[in-house]
Amino acid sequence: MTTLQARFSSSSKSKQLPFVPIHLETLRLDAVLDFDLYVKRDRQMTLYRGADLPFTEQTQRKLLENGVDVLFIAGAASGAFQRYLEKNLDVILASPDLPASKKAGILYESSKALVEEVFANPTYGENIRRSKDLVSSTISYLVQGRDAFINLLKITNVNYSTYSHSVNVCTLALALANQAGYTDPKFIYDLGVGALLHDVGKSKVSDRILSKTSRLSLKEFEIVKRHPEWGIDILRSSNEITEESYFPVLQHHERGNRRGYPHSLDFSATHIFSRIVAIVDSFDAMTSDRVYQAAMSPFDALRVMYAETDAYDPNLLRSFTVLLGPDSDQNSPKSEPEQDIEIVSDTFGVSNDEAC
Repeated sequence: MTTLQARFSSSSKSKQLPFVPIHLETLRLDAVLDFDLYVKRDRQMTLYRGADLPFTEQTQRKLLENGVDVLFIAGAASGAFQRYLEKNLDVILASPDLPASKKAGILYESSKALVEEVFANPTYGENIRRSKDLVSSTISYLVQGRDAFINLLKITNVNYSTYSHSVNVCTLALALANQAGYTDPKFIYDLGVGALLHDVGKSKVSDRILSKTSRLSLKEFEIVKRHPEWGIDILRSSNEITEESYFPVLQHHERGNRRGYPHSLDFSATHIFSRIVAIVDSFDAMTSDRVYQAAMSPFDALRVMYAETDAYDPNLLRSFTVLLGPDSDQNSPKSEPEQDIEIVSDTFGVSNDEAC
């Protein structure tokens, strides 16, 4: 099974639970917690350790000796646990004791929960500052190597939500920039912030429109097309991000053939951040289950993108194609899109006959 095939075989449970499981490895030794810890005994939740008590090495050792590696918190304490994770995320992700797959899961779920808070209160400056910190943690995680990216990609959720989509776009944008040779730390950071917040303007679009199962009316589509400019207005009100980070928010629906929105710009008038985010935004949207359409396969999504002449930056699209391949070292010079499609065919197990 390929990396992206693994993605499409997974799903997540989104319903709120009275108790939420947490991995023992996420609790830092000697940290004073703001939430109670519970253990499950005979199908019943039992209070194990009250809030405001330090979580010591002795506590951890006793739990492990009794075969306990998962604890629980009350659902109502999820917010406090989210803040704890964000505060300690860099240390958790750098821990040699935590399996790579668990690190990826912690980062992904923390990111998705934060984006949900941002959309609920997008003008709150503290939420934007938290988003910036989260981008820094994501970058620190991804620079650990290609395996880190693959582990994160495996758990991205095919079931579309604005929150998961924002996290997916941020992850893919950072990885694409690296694949394309952009390594300047400020470039990567500013790109990541803009990518994570690229759809924040949708917080002003009604749920009725965003969740509509049938085709949007022309009036509804005109409303949706305003979300890039609304996103700029929202982020300007808190004034927490750099000027460069605004570009992917405003321009991620622009296309090189001038068929995009809101200003029908061509490549010469769009920022490099916008061209990166345009590719990964389209790809993630097409390869996710939406309320009005089933997910495309990665191969089919890339084929559609190649077929949209001059819509996407051709050099970045080639880099993205190679990024999704089984080995990033395969990036040999190639001049024709058909050769990139051959890489896609190898990556996703598509035969040459199917690729034609």
